[in-house]
Amino acid sequence: MATLTTKIPIATGATFSAASLQFLNQLAQNNSRDWFKAHQAEYEETVRTPALQFIEQMQPSILALSPRLTAVPKKVGGSLMRPQRDSRFSKDKTPYKTNVGIQFRHFQGKDVHAPGLYLHIAEDGCFIAAGIWHPESKALNAIRTCIDANPNGYKKALQTLQSHGFNMDGDSLTRPPKGFDKNHPMLAELKRKDFIAIKNITFEELCRPDAASFCAEQFAHCTQLMAYLCFALDLDF
Repeated sequence: MATLTTKIPIATGATFSAASLQFLNQLAQNNSRDWFKAHQAEYEETVRTPALQFIEQMQPSILALSPRLTAVPKKVGGSLMRPQRDSRFSKDKTPYKTNVGIQFRHFQGKDVHAPGLYLHIAEDGCFIAAGIWHPESKALNAIRTCIDANPNGYKKALQTLQSHGFNMDGDSLTRPPKGFDKNHPMLAELKRKDFIAIKNITFEELCRPDAASFCAEQFAHCTQLMAYLCFALDLDF
């Protein structure tokens, strides 16, 4: 497994700035299609272009962690998640997200539910994450079965994450999942519906010239979890 002990050429230079967060704050206060259309140029300059530049800077380190992960600096269909919200099944009908989401996902995954690395930028908090969010039932069962049969690798991944400031997060069942004993020693982990490790960071850390290097270092701490999840899902890593 590749790690950042290998010398990786990472482009430097600040991409995000205070203007990026300022735009997201203004969007939160004026979340309408008309306002967004009138401020499209500002969005491009302060949010989308910096995000695409950041993704491009991250490419070497992401591929060094695993050649199966993708870092694609495209406006549509790449690592930058679209600004539009899917509000079809939500009471909140505002049309735009008030955060920036960047996902370096496994190439065999088709959407946000694939195993991957993630960066979240918002005025109310920024964080780095790794793992799999809301896997469909077949994948979820495969992960639980793997933890039941191979607990040690999962425990080691958790220990590494915790030693570097990451915590597991996401939704969990209130009762034991079907087929697993209520006294199982790994019950808390088996009850998870999301297998996501999260570490809070400051926005100021993302505005530094070495932000890409900083994020690459944080993502490197997550490779054991990513490798374990991919093993459970029969994916190469």
